[in-house]
Amino acid sequence: MRLLEEIFLILLAAVAAASAALLQNGNFEFPPSNIKPNSSTPLLPLSKNNTIPGWSFNGTVYYVTAGPSISLPDNGHAIQLGLNGVIRQTIRLTSIYAQYILTFSITSVNGSCKAPTAVLNVSFVGSWFYKSSVFLVEGKYGRKSWESHACSLGRMAGEGDPVVLELRSQSVEADQNVTCGPVVDTAILKRFNPMGGYANEFVNGGFEDGPIFIKNSSEGILLEPTEDLTNTPLFEWAVFGAVKYVDSKHYLVPEGNAAVEIVSTIGAIRTILLLKEGSSYRLEFVMGVPIDSCTGELILGVQAGPTSQNFTLPSNGTGYSKKFSLGFRAETNLTSIGFMNVQGGETSDHVICGPLVDNVSISASLRLQVGLQQLLLLPSLLLAAVLQIDKEFPRNSFSDLVI
Repeated sequence: MRLLEEIFLILLAAVAAASAALLQNGNFEFPPSNIKPNSSTPLLPLSKNNTIPGWSFNGTVYYVTAGPSISLPDNGHAIQLGLNGVIRQTIRLTSIYAQYILTFSITSVNGSCKAPTAVLNVSFVGSWFYKSSVFLVEGKYGRKSWESHACSLGRMAGEGDPVVLELRSQSVEADQNVTCGPVVDTAILKRFNPMGGYANEFVNGGFEDGPIFIKNSSEGILLEPTEDLTNTPLFEWAVFGAVKYVDSKHYLVPEGNAAVEIVSTIGAIRTILLLKEGSSYRLEFVMGVPIDSCTGELILGVQAGPTSQNFTLPSNGTGYSKKFSLGFRAETNLTSIGFMNVQGGETSDHVICGPLVDNVSISASLRLQVGLQQLLLLPSLLLAAVLQIDKEFPRNSFSDLVI
């Protein structure tokens, strides 16, 4: 049995492996046709005579070169979307029922803009599918002038069908200045085939299945909030509020390559497990201080079905992690598991930080054995779980979150 489980997990990891080359010229380092590669012009307006390789565009669009006044993740080039500015790229689906996750960075280059944020609309358009999300540059969760974000563009059922990725400037009435639009850099599209998992186990308890990390991005990736467990940038986890996907290169990740930092005090993640009604279980997880400079008493709220408890981790500026556990009884077959930031901290340079969560697992107190015939958590089952989730969470807890 254990060998089969290990084989399954290896196959899952192999299928989940993503190709950063799904998008052509996603980092915009291939310049317009009539510009010299070593050009230092900070903002070059695009026209029909100098388009960007791999992308089409409409409206006011600029080719951006990093310099003393413009900071970019790769310190190279980017695209700014001015008034009604939009860039598009068509891709063809190469796998049946694959999920696509987009990671990108955004910033603003004009500090004199009246509007407090640059606004970007990201959409994925097919002949039978449409998904649209809006992102803001708020500057609240990092030291840099730019932020990295990730969103799920959906699960596609067709193979070979063309779909269009569209990045559009969202108009802000307070600003009609063409140079006040969002600057987009390093767009990476990830594809993997969701395969579900065993009953009585977390599919993604180590958070290794998520967005692709952007090179030179040291402040994690802000995940798009979503209640949909089948359409989330953090595989099999719903996301609420400000939650970061962080890597072991820049954060104190307890195990593996990735973990989750729940940044805002309304931030939370939750999932659904298929358990045996009436049985007792023990939820185990690792809670951590994400970075050395994070200070304060971090409090993490944990809920497993009808049972909830707060866990505290004090920090004096030295990052560390600790393993915790919570016993509970499954009142129904579908059991909600959630983690919430009850109280966060602050870094020495006044950046908000929150509790880090990693290595979530569950064990049956009665040592229930689950056979391979209980393998798949079907999407329909997950949708049913979403409809019942408010019954799983008591008032003044996760179910009261308004995002």
